[in-house]
Amino acid sequence: MSSHHPPRGDEPVGEHDLPLLYNLVYCSRAAAEVDDAAVAHILAAARRHNPRQGITGLLVAGGGIFFQWLEGPQSSVKQLMARLHADPRHSDIVTLTETEEVRERLFPEWDMELVSGADIRAVLEDALETTADSYNAQALRLLIEHLDSAPLGDLVRP
Repeated sequence: MSSHHPPRGDEPVGEHDLPLLYNLVYCSRAAAEVDDAAVAHILAAARRHNPRQGITGLLVAGGGIFFQWLEGPQSSVKQLMARLHADPRHSDIVTLTETEEVRERLFPEWDMELVSGADIRAVLEDALETTADSYNAQALRLLIEHLDSAPLGDLVRP
């Protein structure tokens, strides 16, 4: 029995047979009542809904901050962002990067993966070392730079 999922944005386009993907990275301030149970609930919902919408990515939660990398079809990611803007579990959403381009997925197997603040630099550096996609490399370098600045720096400080 097979199930039909909407396109993940992975249909080849262009001369390199890579998909047109929309990528959005943001950070936000977590509401005071957001605890480990709330983060677990967020992840469970993302893992249920993201595959149907063709969205993959990662979430970092810590130090009162959310940091999230989303990639997929533009309409799906924008709809998700509209829901996130209305979500009372966080505020002060700041978009760090936003692009739509022909490229490979950076996190193709992650419907939504939770990465600890202590591990985010290693995850981004590992992705930078393994990507052959120049657009992903450029975005990863920018995100690593953001980690050294406020407010993302709070995610990796004890």
